Amino acid sequence: MRTCHPFRWIRAAALLALACSALAGCASRGQPVLTQVSEEDERRAVAHYNLGVHHLSEGNTALAIRELQAAVERNPNDPWIHLSLAEGYRRKAKIADCERHLLRSLEISPDFHHARLTLSALYIQTGRFEQAVNEAQRLVDDATFPAPWQALTNLGYAQFRLGRLGEARQTLHLALEYRAFYWPAILDLGILEAEAGRKLEAVQRFEKVLGYKPGPLVTAEVNYRLAEVYVSLGRRDAALDHLAQAVAARPGSPWAKRSEEYRKLLR
Repeated sequence: MRTCHPFRWIRAAALLALACSALAGCASRGQPVLTQVSEEDERRAVAHYNLGVHHLSEGNTALAIRELQAAVERNPNDPWIHLSLAEGYRRKAKIADCERHLLRSLEISPDFHHARLTLSALYIQTGRFEQAVNEAQRLVDDATFPAPWQALTNLGYAQFRLGRLGEARQTLHLALEYRAFYWPAILDLGILEAEAGRKLEAVQRFEKVLGYKPGPLVTAEVNYRLAEVYVSLGRRDAALDHLAQAVAARPGSPWAKRSEEYRKLLR
């Protein structure tokens, strides 16, 4: 069973980037006032926030953190600023700082769906699966959450990692009832079926994910996992082909390196 779900956080970060882009310039609107913030500080906070989000979208994490820290100093009451700063810290592997700002954003706005979904992803990334279950379940139970399939996918994966395979399978199937083409849930089902020894079902799931063209990192992972299944089925040539595809999908990535090592063992 794998130790982490690296791309799950990437998906959460991508959602964050889209949301931040959509809300750029609106960081200080409609939030509860926790401390006295002047109009000038609000204005400057928005400017820093917008620039920080831009740097995040460009991959300039250090510059993003600097701008978002300045935004928090000007207006510590805005959950979107804390959420964006959490993403910056996540990219720098500063997990404690990331979690602190996610929790702060939820302290300010307990119904902040983006922050809770991201927090559940962080708990998965750091192996705290019971906490991930709790956060994802809160979103599943919230009738106002507009994307229940995302929370169900996080919930299902956390249940899977806790060894609750029957529950996990039901949860992931429910996610696909909401959104049949949601490839992260399909991928998790494929991993679950592979772990459960249902090899052909796993292959079908993995091939379906590849059909959705999920991006180079996920493509590399899925091809590696297909290779593992084909080795267990005695189909060495098919395994080698998928390992080659994994390397080609994202050269230099962790999955590509693992694939290169696996190819050496099979040759």
